[in-house]
Amino acid sequence: MYNIKNSKELASLINYTNLNNMISESEMKEFLEQAKELNFHSVVVSPTYVELAKEILKDTDIKVGSVVGFPLGFESSEGKLAEAKELLEKGADEIEVVINLSHMKDEKYGLIENEIKQIKEAAGDKIVKAVMESKALEDYEKANAAKAAEIAGADFIKTSTGFVAPNHIFEHVNDINIIQKHAPKIKIEVNGGIDQYKLANQILTGGADLIGSNNGYAIVKRYKELRENTQVKPKPITLTKKD
Repeated sequence: MYNIKNSKELASLINYTNLNNMISESEMKEFLEQAKELNFHSVVVSPTYVELAKEILKDTDIKVGSVVGFPLGFESSEGKLAEAKELLEKGADEIEVVINLSHMKDEKYGLIENEIKQIKEAAGDKIVKAVMESKALEDYEKANAAKAAEIAGADFIKTSTGFVAPNHIFEHVNDINIIQKHAPKIKIEVNGGIDQYKLANQILTGGADLIGSNNGYAIVKRYKELRENTQVKPKPITLTKKD
């Protein structure tokens, strides 16, 4: 299994996500304070709350990410580019662009590459993630999506929007193996259905670089309870055999 040393390291491998489209500002503030408490790698919030997240997290190392073409990805490339530029103006550190599944099914990889390339050029040194809905794709389509994202210069391929996710660890690992084989230079973020530490650990062991989860806070708190907040008083022992 992946050797997690402590809860701080675990949190640094999780993108804590809240894309609830009905969340209030007070609820978002509570979410961001949770992220601040545990110091996650990043938060992923809707475009509505990017500026609020930047303000609340300004004294931390937590990156603020948001989404483009979410959740279906079928907007025009021009529209997605405009969305990305607006997020960058608001201060977003990471841009997650959803790949157009119709283009995937029609094998229009050039269109996908061009779209991601334009957004990456606009983002400069900011992180760009290409999001594929792996559960809706055949294995060869996952391979081609990852290749297109890598060629276009994306920093990460993300395996799900969170709306549809693999049902089993073996599906997650299969996705990771496909990406590593066909797009070896791109980093991998596994997202969707990760609600327990055990599954998170298995996915990291399987080769993911990061995990996306709206249960990140619960995962890290549970780890702390099990590994750091459990007080066990050992019985005294002797290292010599009694006669």
